[in-house]
Amino acid sequence: MAKKEVTGIIKLQAPGGQATPAPPIGPALGAQGVNIGQFVQQFNASTTELNGMPVTVVITVYADRSFTYEVKSPPASVLLKQAAGVAKGSGVPHREKVGSVTAAQVREIAERKYPDLNANSVDAACRIVAGSARSMGITVLD
Repeated sequence: MAKKEVTGIIKLQAPGGQATPAPPIGPALGAQGVNIGQFVQQFNASTTELNGMPVTVVITVYADRSFTYEVKSPPASVLLKQAAGVAKGSGVPHREKVGSVTAAQVREIAERKYPDLNANSVDAACRIVAGSARSMGITVLD
């Protein structure tokens, strides 16, 4: 089987199970000539368990206008806000703390994000997630 020629790679964030053809998805896919309705239907079917949580999706578009997509894990900031029970991070994270998470919660998030992170071990992934928490004004408790 011959390899298909890749004409474009699109990276988007979309709500899992609730994507619509509205911006940013529609215009990004339309510019590449992809069938927007077909993508939205397939994406929503494969991400129903995420129920509105934003996820990153990487769409590879081929010369014949077909596509494949890969769904990544939700951003660390979304998972941290959910674990800490806060609506948003702090505007001045080193002075105002908005919430806290335990080391066990950080490890759980790191294990979920590990395949998508540039880390050699789960411990390194924990340090990355803990750094994200600190930059959001969320305290990591031991």
